[in-house]
Amino acid sequence: MIGKLTGVIDSIAGNQIVIDVRGVGYLVSCSSHTLRQVGGVGAPVSLLIETQVREDSISLFGFSGAEERDWFRLLMTVQGVGARLALAILSVLPPVRLAQAIAAQDRAALAQAEGVGPKLALRIVTELKDKAAHFAVPSAVSAGVSGKPYTAEEGLTGDAVSALVNLGYRRTEAFAAVARAAQSLGPGAGLEAIIKAGLGELSKGNVSG
Repeated sequence: MIGKLTGVIDSIAGNQIVIDVRGVGYLVSCSSHTLRQVGGVGAPVSLLIETQVREDSISLFGFSGAEERDWFRLLMTVQGVGARLALAILSVLPPVRLAQAIAAQDRAALAQAEGVGPKLALRIVTELKDKAAHFAVPSAVSAGVSGKPYTAEEGLTGDAVSALVNLGYRRTEAFAAVARAAQSLGPGAGLEAIIKAGLGELSKGNVSG
């Protein structure tokens, strides 16, 4: 099995790129999220690879980070979600956004992906809601340490979850409460407001762990 490819981008067409590794071209399907992070033709590239082997084909799916690859795998545990549909979901909702959408039970966000209807969106949020919190949510502090390009919004989300966990709430319910609070408050909300709204969600019993 191929787990990683490092080489040079030979060509890009649609959601697929060909990676030239010492003269051998590998056709790799990627999400829009990953494609935005790789360079153009001729640029060096290194992607984590998920290999799918069938009787009549071998398909390679590439990811810029482990979080996206892990979500790809998790999404495909849901009945009705195959590799192409998982990529479509990750194209409209990168890992942190996807975790937040599932925790907040935001079916409309999932339905933005081509091929995801209301019933499938409901199945995804229902089956994965308890697993979303176990995917790392970056905080402003961890972002500074790791150097990853987390947004300010993502950092605030992580800090708010940590604050609620420190108050004694389980991570799963804290994550769901913060996701709902952030969705309700919208962009630009401060940390104190998100924590306060998250506590409000918990007090109303809108989340469960």
